[in-house]
Amino acid sequence: MPNEYEAVMSRRDAVRRVLLGILLANLLVVVIKFAVGVGTYSLAVLGDAMQSSVDVGNNLLGLAIVRVAAKGPDAEHPYGHAKFETVGALLIVVFLSVSIFELARGAVQRLIEGSRFPTVSTLALVLMVVTLAINLWVVWFETRAARRLQSDLLMADAMHTRTDTLITTAALAGLGLTRLGYPWADPVLALVVSAIAAWAGYRIIRHALPTLVDERAVEAGSIRGAAEQVVGVSSAYAIRSRAAGPQRFAELTIAVDGEQNVAAAHRIADEVERRLRAELHLDEVLVHVEPS
Repeated sequence: MPNEYEAVMSRRDAVRRVLLGILLANLLVVVIKFAVGVGTYSLAVLGDAMQSSVDVGNNLLGLAIVRVAAKGPDAEHPYGHAKFETVGALLIVVFLSVSIFELARGAVQRLIEGSRFPTVSTLALVLMVVTLAINLWVVWFETRAARRLQSDLLMADAMHTRTDTLITTAALAGLGLTRLGYPWADPVLALVVSAIAAWAGYRIIRHALPTLVDERAVEAGSIRGAAEQVVGVSSAYAIRSRAAGPQRFAELTIAVDGEQNVAAAHRIADEVERRLRAELHLDEVLVHVEPS
C-alpha cells in the first residue's frame, strides 16, 4: 500500500508541475491578447483573449482538483477520488459555454448594429503570431504529459488549448482581412471562433463521459481469456470493469473444482489477480470464487 500511495503522490506532483508551467504560459498569452484586443477594438481578438482567460481559470481549478483527486479511498469514496479529475474536465466545458455565448452575442450585435470596427497595426499582428506560437507549444507539451500521466484533466485542457490555436488563427485572419479593407470579417470570424469552441466542448464531454458513466475499461473477453489461462480455473464470468482517472478496476467470478480446499482456491484467485494486473494493466482486481 505505501508503494501505491507514493505512486499516486508522484503522479499528482507531476500533474501539478505541468499545470503550473502551462499557467505561466497562459497568463502571458492573456495579457498580450487583451492588449491587442483593446488596442485594435477587434471582437475576434477579445473573444480569443476571453478564451485564453478561461484557460487560466482552468489551470487554477485544475491545481485544486488534482489535490483532491490524489486522495486515497475513504468511507464516502471507497474507490478513491480520481473521478474528480473527470469532473474538472466537465467544468472546463461550463466555462467554455459562457465564453461561447458572450462571443457569439457580441458578433451578432456588431453585424446588426454596425458598431466601431477594428484598426490593425503591424505590431498587433506580430503579437498575435507570438501568442499562436505559445499556444502550439502548450498543446504539444500538455498532450504529451496527459498521455504519460493518463490524466483526463490535462487531456481536456490540451483539447481546449488546441481549440485556442484555431481561434487565434481565425482572429489573425480577421485582423488581416480588416486591414485589407473588409471590416465585416472580424464579427464573421468571431462566429466561426464560437463554432470551433463549441465543437471543442463537445469533444471534451465525449472524452469524459465514459469514465463518469462507468463504461467498461477492458473488454470482457480479454479478462476472461487471461483468467481462464490460470491452472485450476474452469471458467470466468460475471465480468465487470471500470476506470477512474488513470486507475482501472475489474471484478469477476471464477469457477474452480469444488473438491479444492479453501487455501488452494485462494491461491488460484491470487494467481488470477496477479495475471490480470500484469497482462491487462489493471490497478485493482476483485475475484469471487465459486465451486464448479
